[in-house]
Amino acid sequence: MATGSEKELLQLQSRLKDLAEKSYRQNAYTHTGFLGLAQLDVYYRMEKELSFSHPALFGGYDGAERMMIRFGNPEEFGYEEDFPIVCIKVSPLLAKFAENLSHRDFLGALMNLQIDRSQIGDILVGEKISYFYCVETMADFICENLTQIKHTHIRCEVTEENADVVAEEPKEMTVLTSSLRADGCISKVYNLSRTDSLNMFQAGKVYINGRMTENNSYNLKENDVVNVRGYGKFIFRGVKYESKKGKSCLDILLYR
Repeated sequence: MATGSEKELLQLQSRLKDLAEKSYRQNAYTHTGFLGLAQLDVYYRMEKELSFSHPALFGGYDGAERMMIRFGNPEEFGYEEDFPIVCIKVSPLLAKFAENLSHRDFLGALMNLQIDRSQIGDILVGEKISYFYCVETMADFICENLTQIKHTHIRCEVTEENADVVAEEPKEMTVLTSSLRADGCISKVYNLSRTDSLNMFQAGKVYINGRMTENNSYNLKENDVVNVRGYGKFIFRGVKYESKKGKSCLDILLYR
């Protein structure tokens, strides 16, 4: 019997087919809400099946983790349509007394407004000014009702200056490994035992280039993006050099 999460993914599968077919039949764009890693993996597994409807992905900015899927072919329709995504800027009313808020604090405050998670994209938390993306139709409601996070009173406003969003600065690091196997690299990057690293694969918590993988022996390739749920992500930029003992020194960009 399928678990609750498995049922949700099966429902998503059906939903993607319906949206693709509706767009194709009606010659009109259709969209999903924001999808997380596990949900996007469902799409990637169906990508060829859905290609007839010319799907495109976007999350509001380049490099977004949570993304929408838009179905529709601009060449056939004769017009382009923007993704219904807006960026909201969040600033404290009194910066002097503002708390250091976390991603969890922002998400919790939004969920307390009874907003479905699919309506919210990435949340980019800064030292004082933060940004998050949402479905366009939710923007006014959020700006009117999200006035406090923990003890900090805030102001929300829609901004079109997405360039103001400061992406997280990654940490550059090097690790020595005996091979490019994904389990060994994850073990080194996050200081895990090989058993713990293997458990991540078995639990479906490892995504490489957006696709969930249980193949722990996969050899990383240059510029592969590796997400490990609960730990963050890193980009493998390549091998810097081989040590005298035959180990590879990997060039890694680490995002927490």
